Amino acid sequence: MKRLSEEYLKNLLKTTERGDAREESYYKHLDNLIQGYAENENIKNIDVTILPKKTEAGNPDFRIWDGKTHITGYIEAKAPSVTNLDNIENTEQLKRYISTFPNIILTNFYEFRLYRNGSEIARATIGRPFIANKLRKKPPLENIEKFKKLLEFFFSFSLPKIDSASLLAVELAKRTGFLRDEIIGIKIKEKKDKSYKQLSGFFEAFREYLIGGLTEEQFADLYAQTVTYGMFAARTRARGEFNRRSAFDYIPHTIGILRDIFRFISFEEPPKSIKIIVDDIAEVLNAAEVDKILNEYRRTGKGEDPIIHFYETFLTAYDPKIREKRGVYYTPEAVVGYITRAIHSILKTHFNLADGLASETVKLLDPAGGTLTFPAEAIRLASAEFTEKYGKGGLKSWISRHILENFYAFELMMAPYAIGHLKIGFIFEELGYKIKDKERFKLYLTRVC
Repeated sequence: MKRLSEEYLKNLLKTTERGDAREESYYKHLDNLIQGYAENENIKNIDVTILPKKTEAGNPDFRIWDGKTHITGYIEAKAPSVTNLDNIENTEQLKRYISTFPNIILTNFYEFRLYRNGSEIARATIGRPFIANKLRKKPPLENIEKFKKLLEFFFSFSLPKIDSASLLAVELAKRTGFLRDEIIGIKIKEKKDKSYKQLSGFFEAFREYLIGGLTEEQFADLYAQTVTYGMFAARTRARGEFNRRSAFDYIPHTIGILRDIFRFISFEEPPKSIKIIVDDIAEVLNAAEVDKILNEYRRTGKGEDPIIHFYETFLTAYDPKIREKRGVYYTPEAVVGYITRAIHSILKTHFNLADGLASETVKLLDPAGGTLTFPAEAIRLASAEFTEKYGKGGLKSWISRHILENFYAFELMMAPYAIGHLKIGFIFEELGYKIKDKERFKLYLTRVC
């Protein structure tokens, strides 16, 4: 480690002596130092990714990971001319990084500060930058053991298991806000390369088919929530290792634009800065103890379906003002079941419809659908009624001519709209029904006039 660090300081000086060095000019030296340390310590599968600086909101400068799913942490670097990291530590940008990423180093290439879960846990200065900057000499190597310990702490990080809905909501909310701000900062309509054009295409599609007059800021919020929540929904169905690429396999064929979003995120080339954040969201979900969270909902009486009810928990952490403004409060599953069964019974006893909600003369509308708690329960109940009376043979045809024709819902917010389509898609899959290309459940995005 001593030889590696001496070589590192020597290379920093060479770059400084050029006289025209920018912050990015020093990146390769830090890259080599990190890779060399990992090799010396026999740490396998280390990939150092240098991240693009596209926006003010953008990611830290380096991501250290295994190239597949596990993210060790991030490094935010400032030029060696920045001799006082205290000033950087107090900026809004760094506060945001420290609160969002649980394992991050701040450095000016000579001093290193390690933050774990929002708090500084280690600090080491391996050379005095003013000696290189002013005297144009290689600083003497110092604090090598402290520095080695700092790197040891950094590489020992593993995302802790997330075993409660509230904790998962907080971790997802932080990263969703980061993703939203990154998209806002990109100014997608001004970008010309392919990855940004595709993102701009989603913006235009949202505006044309879903919400007229949509702004880029509103789109960024809707897109970020949709990606995060779609990945959460996918994670509840996944078994084994979960990542950005595998998420697509669990998105049902409910609505074309949703599939397109996840195809873009999973298999195509989204902007690198966005891909990094989505990978981070995926790792949080991979670390989540999903079965324990599902059991938490059952145990506390919120029901069997966290895809529907978790959105309130998530929105409380992500944007409580929107939750209050839009009235995003789950209805306990027992209440949903009682009301739906009561309607089913009344249709039979008071309207002489022997099949209740399964009767093809019934039209159902939920004017404030949210995550489709009520329509989902109505579909389950009506399907059970049909199957019990007429068998499974005609179920698919009945779904096509009754559920897809006569069940409607309206919703004001894009994220619950996407969640609703995901939920109905999962129900149809459970019933053995595959949505055809030109079919869709009649959930419509509306707005207050």
